[in-house]
Amino acid sequence: MARNTKARGKIVRRLGVNIYGNSKYDRLLKKKPQKPGKERDFRSRGKVSDYGRQLLEKQKLRLSYALSEKQFFNTFVKAKKLRGLTGDNMMILLERRLDNVVYRLGLATTRAQARQFVSHGHIRLNSRRANVPSMVVQVGDSIKVKESESSKKLLRESLAHSNQIMPGWLSIDGDALVGSVERLPDRVDIPLIANEQMVVEFYSK
Repeated sequence: MARNTKARGKIVRRLGVNIYGNSKYDRLLKKKPQKPGKERDFRSRGKVSDYGRQLLEKQKLRLSYALSEKQFFNTFVKAKKLRGLTGDNMMILLERRLDNVVYRLGLATTRAQARQFVSHGHIRLNSRRANVPSMVVQVGDSIKVKESESSKKLLRESLAHSNQIMPGWLSIDGDALVGSVERLPDRVDIPLIANEQMVVEFYSK
């Protein structure tokens, strides 16, 4: 996983949007809407350039999915080779990552936690061990928790504390801890985090 050592609260305030989904960051943004340092008479550098705005949108998207620069750029390259709009393709590829699917199913409270669950072998994809977070799911895939009491207890607790709204392209049996990919996601199924078209422009220069 792309390890980020910076305080998440500062990242959220710098980006101006809650990229992590946790309600505590919504409260933080409401309490401190200014960027870090503003309260100490921080001087603004003035008008932000087109490059600066594109970079900001890219950072919003990359950090929300907890990817390294290389991982994120590779996703863009794959999206560009597919038919259709590159921005839409990129968002759909990000959503179809196994770690993100575990998060969307509510089996983890954050994407970072979902990445850890997958890497540590708690997840089975179509009844087979799946410990690569970047694996891309297909229609009809089954995502289930490893048949061990420790794994089931761990992910059942996460499911109980998750505030995820189940997207229409996924479903889950909470008792059996088994999720399914009902269809591939459309762009409209994916919450708006950043302007992906500006990300495409950033990488297209």
